[in-house]
Amino acid sequence: MPELSSKIISVTFAAAHSIDQSNSRIYAMESNTLQPHHRYFTFQFGLLCVSNFLFSASFNMMIPELPGYLTKIGGAEYKGLIIALFTLMAGISRPFSGKLTDTIGRVPVMVFGSLVCVVCSLLYPVLTSVVGFLLLRFVHGFSTGFKPTATAAYGADVVHESRRGEAMGALAIGYTIGASAGPMLGSYLVNNFGYNPMFYISAFLALGSVIILYNVRETLPTARKFKWNDLQIQRSDIFDASALRPAIITLLLCFSIGTILTIAPDFSEHLGLHNKGTFFAFFTVASLFIRFVAGKISDQYGRVPVLIGSSAALVVAMAILSLAGSVPVMLAGSVLYGLSWGINSPVITAWTVDLCEPENRGKAIASMYIALEVGIGTGALFSSWIYHNDARYFIWAFATPAVLSLVACLLLIKWNNKRASA
Repeated sequence: MPELSSKIISVTFAAAHSIDQSNSRIYAMESNTLQPHHRYFTFQFGLLCVSNFLFSASFNMMIPELPGYLTKIGGAEYKGLIIALFTLMAGISRPFSGKLTDTIGRVPVMVFGSLVCVVCSLLYPVLTSVVGFLLLRFVHGFSTGFKPTATAAYGADVVHESRRGEAMGALAIGYTIGASAGPMLGSYLVNNFGYNPMFYISAFLALGSVIILYNVRETLPTARKFKWNDLQIQRSDIFDASALRPAIITLLLCFSIGTILTIAPDFSEHLGLHNKGTFFAFFTVASLFIRFVAGKISDQYGRVPVLIGSSAALVVAMAILSLAGSVPVMLAGSVLYGLSWGINSPVITAWTVDLCEPENRGKAIASMYIALEVGIGTGALFSSWIYHNDARYFIWAFATPAVLSLVACLLLIKWNNKRASA
């Protein structure tokens, strides 16, 4: 497996650098001179959004069905590891993706992340043992460890700081549409054709993301070819201190994502909703609509004040889910959760970029994403441990992230008050 990973990394980064570097540098210089009145939604930005859609649909389409698949192959007791292993590898890979994003460029890192999805999706039908499945989930985490880091850095490159929140929201729209359509498609494929067609379609979508990225021009003026010593990580490469506060809030809020991804499929079935992707579709559609305005509002009123409201909404959403006894109430909680996360995601990313130095964007974003992976992973493990395949414990599994989100809200209020009085 290490030798295979090394070959994939080498081939991917070498191929990505076949893009015309002279045109890339011209584009990057033009991007860095954008003014507030200039539009950022260019053809290149649109391509990136489409790539995000395909990438997101590729791995999100599996999520509602993987607990059932793992049960089918004899690993029901390991449901918590489906998300935990994925996020563990994503977290481990973040320092590498952050460093590479700031050295070899945004595009090669995005290509590698999407290519991992292609390879892993094709291997799920081959490695059908519990051990093989869990190994693939671990390796699959490389995908989200790499692509979102470089994507966010790319977005920050091409927009003026006065519209940064708006751009982060727009960039996430493709991802959100994929996260909405993917689970519905995945459940449809499994219900009508079985698991293997779902895996193959997932690989096909990820391949589409890779192809599109080869038409996206690099925005890092100093981008160079990949060298193996780029994988040597120093202590200073692991975490950017400027991202500490966004990382704390991200960790506390993302515990809820791990909970949702792990037990929402079983919760849906418990309440009689057999298309498990429906829950995910409702909250991602709600997230999609709010993203159109969330970033723009944070550009006007500040990141922290907006996050106070969105974290409070997340508390209420998780409380509703913990008490839900019917499908309509569950879906109401799903919608409110989507509205909250549709605000949190682009605003936290913009906040992270606001606080860092331009030359460290990749590292700062990776630092925030490390906290995201820790939050998701611990949420997945803890919720699975509380739930323990017993419907009586759904209430406590959903109530725990509500409490952590309340802590995040109180911290944001404290920081906002200190800033106001300074």
